[in-house]
Amino acid sequence: MTNKPNRQYQIEKFSARNVGRNSYKNYRPFWFPASNYYVLTIAVMVAFFFLAWGILHESGEETPWITAGIGASLILCGAVFLREIVLRQAHNRALLARKRLDYNLKNVPMHIIENRHPVKLSLQQNADIIRMIQQKSEAAKVLGKLSEGHWEVFETCNEYLQINKRELQGVGVGSPRLAALQRGRKIVRELHRFHLLSWTEIESRSLTAEAKNSVSISDKIEMAQKALMVLDSALQFYPQEAQLLESGEALKEFIASIKVSHWIEQAERSAFKGSYKRAIDHYKDALFYLARENIKSEKVDSVAEKINAEIKKLREITAKERQPSTITKSNKGKKK
Repeated sequence: MTNKPNRQYQIEKFSARNVGRNSYKNYRPFWFPASNYYVLTIAVMVAFFFLAWGILHESGEETPWITAGIGASLILCGAVFLREIVLRQAHNRALLARKRLDYNLKNVPMHIIENRHPVKLSLQQNADIIRMIQQKSEAAKVLGKLSEGHWEVFETCNEYLQINKRELQGVGVGSPRLAALQRGRKIVRELHRFHLLSWTEIESRSLTAEAKNSVSISDKIEMAQKALMVLDSALQFYPQEAQLLESGEALKEFIASIKVSHWIEQAERSAFKGSYKRAIDHYKDALFYLARENIKSEKVDSVAEKINAEIKKLREITAKERQPSTITKSNKGKKK
């Protein structure tokens, strides 16, 4: 997911560098194992058989097992057809598209840009590099949901932009290369932005979904923070990008909600057990994490109001519990 934008680039904040790239190399379209699939099919078939048998028997059918058996057999035949014909064809198409993307990305003439420090970038070389980048861009769009394709294009664009910047610094005002370099820079910068944002969106959504599906609080926070790191890495290139800023705020709010929800849950458990003081402490912890993230929204304000209301309610309960004991002590003092 987060390799460095350029192999020679100095940014070290891409600390989650192996996440997306490794997942891409190991990526295969989902395929349910035959043993599991047919065990599940048999279970459904048996359940249907007995259910149909019972219904037909209740309705007065003379041979309910025959009709139920035919229905169960049709389910089995349908399941075999679904897996071996329909799903297998879809699986093979996905594999073929993946191989085509791999081939396009790996066999585009990278030797054009491998010479990092040519003496001078000619008009033909510049045109070849731009055409190569456009080919890689089209290849990456074959499987738009595969983040690695967008990452490869982004890296190549980043390398070209560095070369282009160096060439523009040395080109003469009247040189025919000037217009070509400026045009190339405009084209590649658009692709650079598009593929970086595409990669960021895919990776951050994947990590956010993984965070939501995680069971433990620590795993949820870890995945959400990795998603935030992806957005932060893209913001290094486009710090004013509204899409990235909004997604970052949403992720920060999500991380805060995980922590706040945890402490609210702890507070509710303590209150249920009658540990009101501990419940108040947990609610205060929730308010602390809510305020620390410095998130300003109506939803956050509403949550804070509810927490404060619960704290006030618990304090009233504890105050009422103290009153009878105080009255009892005062009565004992009067009797003496």
